[in-house]
Amino acid sequence: MNKASFKVTVSSEGLSGAGDILAAHTGISKAKIKDAMNKGAVWITRPRGKRVRLRRATAQVRQGDVLELFYDGKLLALDPPHARCISDKNHYSVWFKPAGLLTQGTNYGDHCSLARQAELYFNHKRPVFLVHRIDREASGVVLLAHSRDAASKLSVLFQNNRVNKRYRIEVLGDLAGKSQSGIIELPLDGKSALTHYEVVSYDPEKRTSVVDVVIKTGRLHQIRRHFSMIGYPVMGDPRYGRGNKNARGMMLEAVSLRFTCPFLKKQVEFSVRDTDEPSKEPG
Repeated sequence: MNKASFKVTVSSEGLSGAGDILAAHTGISKAKIKDAMNKGAVWITRPRGKRVRLRRATAQVRQGDVLELFYDGKLLALDPPHARCISDKNHYSVWFKPAGLLTQGTNYGDHCSLARQAELYFNHKRPVFLVHRIDREASGVVLLAHSRDAASKLSVLFQNNRVNKRYRIEVLGDLAGKSQSGIIELPLDGKSALTHYEVVSYDPEKRTSVVDVVIKTGRLHQIRRHFSMIGYPVMGDPRYGRGNKNARGMMLEAVSLRFTCPFLKKQVEFSVRDTDEPSKEPG
């Protein structure tokens, strides 16, 4: 079985562990159910309760509980790349997310996500709240909050465009031939969108330009769409542009974040080249 979803409402008959109930209703082995639960593919909704992931196969359930299994054999078999903690500021932490790693999980699991890796990283468990995201295909700096208060304060900074977000991309074509630096102001999804860029170099053999980018708005796929719209698509972008296939993947990296820390009350900057944490893999 590659991909399927199941929904089971627990009756009063034969109450037992969640894993046993799902195995009986789905025909999937208990070992595979346990693995899927550990990787975040099972959810439980209790009467008058909210829907949450359920990770323990031995967890006892009650009449009226609703169990959901989102089974994707290919996804569950993946060994995801590992994120790196750049800096731990207690209220929040800063991470380098490699290409190929999701920022957050889906119904089908979260073991291939930065958020889950961060949960497993700290010796003393902390909540993890996302305040912004970067695309799965992209790499770079991501900020995670560890309390609702921190999430609220940091989210306001992003919403009010008070975070300086710098990116480095590689695009198809000689962008310097058009302009060494410039501003793209093409609207996206009916909203204003502002992208500043400066060409770093051009490789005539590969016919690609390396470009530093700062975005002043946060529209969906803003950088990818903007550079595709002006005829210089990001190399390796699987969605936007033509002739920009690339064996190395999508050449887009969020290289730094700079903002006034709401806790330190001073400006801070975090870069992909930074680290103040001991080297270790999450989990």
